[in-house]
Amino acid sequence: MATSSKHPTRAGSQARQLNGIAERIVLAARAHFFAHGFRGVTMDDLAAELGMSKKTLYSQFPSKTELLRAVLLAKFRSVETDLEAVVTDSADDASAALHRLLACMQRHTEEIQPPFVRDIRRETPELFQLVEERRRDLIQRYFGRIFDQGRRAGIIRKDISSELIVEILLGAVQAVMNPAKIEHLGLEPKTGYGAIVSVILDGVMTEKGRSKSADWGGRSRS
Repeated sequence: MATSSKHPTRAGSQARQLNGIAERIVLAARAHFFAHGFRGVTMDDLAAELGMSKKTLYSQFPSKTELLRAVLLAKFRSVETDLEAVVTDSADDASAALHRLLACMQRHTEEIQPPFVRDIRRETPELFQLVEERRRDLIQRYFGRIFDQGRRAGIIRKDISSELIVEILLGAVQAVMNPAKIEHLGLEPKTGYGAIVSVILDGVMTEKGRSKSADWGGRSRS
């Protein structure tokens, strides 16, 4: 009986340790993949930086593609957590919610460099599709909620439905935020997203919304 009671505790401790190892690997891979691209980073590089054997690395992630999948899922969990906080904490102030949403988006895109966007589509098209699906889901859920909030507050035009605004935003993101177009236009992900949203918001904001947006811009600079 004594032996069996100790075994679950030991197993639980080992599981927590393995989760910690996996988390370290994902954090290191995220920094390198997003900055240098998928092709420019090897599992040898990551193992050496983390001070662990390749055997340990591969025990957590059987391939570099599986590691990239884990990195992307962790990134989207982080984005979703931050977006949920924006819409929850600014539920009574549509202008503040919109301002915080744009700041959140810029913060999350500035770590992603062009080589990563280029490589993920060329090397792992199935994961590029995952990115597009998750991106669409997040835009529909969170931008849609804030556009609804903005219409009620009078800062977003009421003659255009939130659903249509979201579809226009999604269409622009899909058309522009792909490797070939980014390279052709000389954009980085953070500048591309910012430009798309700014152009669309300029078309759907009311005068009241533009006034509040100018106020927030002034606060940001002060």
